[in-house]
Amino acid sequence: MSARKIGVLLVDDHEVVRVGLRSLLSRERGIAVVGEAGTAEAAVAQAAALRPDVVVMDVRLPDRNGVEACREIRSADPRVHVIMLTSYADEEAVFSSILAGASGYLLKQIRGQELVRAIETVAAGQSLLDPAVTQKVLEKVQRLASGGQPDDVTQLSAQERKVLPLVAEGKTNKEIAAALGLSDKTVKNYLSHVFDKLHLSRRSEAAAFFARRHAPPA
Repeated sequence: MSARKIGVLLVDDHEVVRVGLRSLLSRERGIAVVGEAGTAEAAVAQAAALRPDVVVMDVRLPDRNGVEACREIRSADPRVHVIMLTSYADEEAVFSSILAGASGYLLKQIRGQELVRAIETVAAGQSLLDPAVTQKVLEKVQRLASGGQPDDVTQLSAQERKVLPLVAEGKTNKEIAAALGLSDKTVKNYLSHVFDKLHLSRRSEAAAFFARRHAPPA
């Protein structure tokens, strides 16, 4: 009896990218592309309906970002592994992806066989990062671990406390503004105040700060 194939869901808003990935993966005996999606909303729905083993997802999607979709997919079914596949070695996106439960973060410049191995790796329950972003993330983790960030949010205003978790979800200022009924400029000001009061400098640090405070006890 042949071994069970790894079911893969492809998520990218560019059809040509999905066609290329499907063509590449269809040559692999151990992998089966079970579906495709071009938006975050479709990705969440397809993941629920098809129950793939691995979702290969672009970070930037037309309706919402892939990090948000990753979080929803993983919350609904933790057995689904997500690989973020993007053109950008963005430190903040990497950090947000990790916090959202992604198992991997790879650049689209990756070779075909490296992507195949990555899918096999995360399907087996392991994690990986593209070498181009690994060092930056490790340095960020080390800085956060030794930086002595304050753990008190009592100095934040009510609105600033509403902004912080949305930043941790990977939302843009525009998305936060829409969620809270504020202007982009007001959100930018609130975010600046959050950074100043908590001695943070980047969105990724704010996301890590929020994650630490809301992590379940060991």
